Amino acid sequence: MRVSAMATTFSALPEPVERPSGGPRLDHRIHPASRWIFLAILVAGVSYAGYSIFVDTAEVGEGLALGTFAFLGLALLIALGFEFVNGFHDTANAVATVIYTNSMSAPLAVVWSGFFNFLGVMLSSGAVAYSIITLLPVDLILHVGSNAGFAMIFALLLAAVIWNLGTWFVGLPNSSSHALIGSILGVGFANQLLSAGTGGTSGVDWSQATKILTGLWMAPLIGFAASFLLLRLMKVLLRNPKLYSAPDADAPPPTGIRALLIFTCTAVSFAHGGNDGQKGMGLIMLILIGCAPTAYALNRTMPESATPAFVSSVTAAAGAFAAHAAPAVTPVDLAGSRAVLTRALQTRHADTPEVYGAADALSRDVAQRIGGYGSLDKVPAAATPNLRNDMYLLLDSARLATKDKDKAAATFSPSELASIKAYQTNLEQGTRYIPIWVKITVALALGLGTMVGWRRIVVTVGEKIGKTHMTYGMGASAELVAAATILGAEFGGLPVSTTHILSSGVAGASVASGAGLQPRTIGSMALAWVLTLPAAMALAGGLYWLFLTASGSVGAI
Repeated sequence: MRVSAMATTFSALPEPVERPSGGPRLDHRIHPASRWIFLAILVAGVSYAGYSIFVDTAEVGEGLALGTFAFLGLALLIALGFEFVNGFHDTANAVATVIYTNSMSAPLAVVWSGFFNFLGVMLSSGAVAYSIITLLPVDLILHVGSNAGFAMIFALLLAAVIWNLGTWFVGLPNSSSHALIGSILGVGFANQLLSAGTGGTSGVDWSQATKILTGLWMAPLIGFAASFLLLRLMKVLLRNPKLYSAPDADAPPPTGIRALLIFTCTAVSFAHGGNDGQKGMGLIMLILIGCAPTAYALNRTMPESATPAFVSSVTAAAGAFAAHAAPAVTPVDLAGSRAVLTRALQTRHADTPEVYGAADALSRDVAQRIGGYGSLDKVPAAATPNLRNDMYLLLDSARLATKDKDKAAATFSPSELASIKAYQTNLEQGTRYIPIWVKITVALALGLGTMVGWRRIVVTVGEKIGKTHMTYGMGASAELVAAATILGAEFGGLPVSTTHILSSGVAGASVASGAGLQPRTIGSMALAWVLTLPAAMALAGGLYWLFLTASGSVGAI
């Protein structure tokens, strides 16, 4: 009965829309068997995640109480729900060009895109995942298992999902990245306001936020300008008039052009999976660290043979910090060292003798503890949260202390900087990792999301941006620019918006082709772009306050 109801719900989601004049078919009927296959994959993915958590926690002797397991399951479902919504919200941009040029039928296009989204997630580096997390207040990351930490996770996830669903419902190509980053900033800013009178966290890391937001506001400009120039260049170098004409109704393009458009759709799908999938990975790791720290707070997959080199790098970096620490202000106890480093991260100033002394003291203690255990895999359950927090403090403090390259070069010798760099790499490998099952479940959620709800956004991108039907050249130039930009951003560990880059690329290509833009659609897209950040911030901040109030934790942060 329950499965039947789920199947009915799924079949009702992708309601056919009216076929635009001269456009492709968007009203393909779904074969009944495909619904059951969809549900089977969905259930298998969720079951695999639950089984993996059970095995991972059992291996380290961390049995989860039923209530904790249920709480963890709910949080993971919401996080995977965000990636699912992201899939049908953002990936519609990738398939719009091949659908509207009749290069692929709509059912084949969304399955094709879903598969390459899956591959993109599986082959991603994980750098974007943790660049998102660094936006969060340091106190909440260090105590992610507290009431405030759980309130943070649920608030930012729900805010991003609600905004994504709202913009999808009205057919706007809104950015899931924009919504998530806005939600994170909203939680951080709310936390800063709520803790202002208690000397709590300083809130958002605005230097990191500025870096990420710069990429977001530049994305539409890059997409527009680069697509405009690329299409103009194509017209000079590729003089095939068929490339710049509207597709024939119900007829596929010539073989070469069709291959080009399928390639660009594939590239955008793969790039989107690699960049956007990591955002869900980062959030899931926060959830896992909060609910099951013994199993996930440390990278227990590091081999025991790597421990001596790990301890050696920690000791070498401690010596580098000790050489520049003023003995008179060096903390003599570990609690004092932790307090100094925490305050340094809150104030974003880690280049003082006091901080160097704290890093020296805590680093030597970490080296002694890990050396005594023999490997990260052998760290006892009770010691795992404290060790992870100490390693996190040291990693981000070391990065902050050497962020200003000129000042760092004037303070540390080249050999000392090399020791600190190796130290950062080892700490990162020990604390920032993503289990393979997390990648698989996120990849499934993102891939399956492409097969539901894509029609609304496809209609907007294909018919409502330019005044004329999308040509082959317009679609190819917009997607080539989007794929190259997203892959470049992933290499640099930056989250970017597939929606912003691609939709603005379509607009740039429309102008370059001599077609005008539809002011109403462009105005609505611009409004969504402007409103997303403050709306998501306000929604997430309000939910964070609500959850803290409900748990009685407002005065405890």
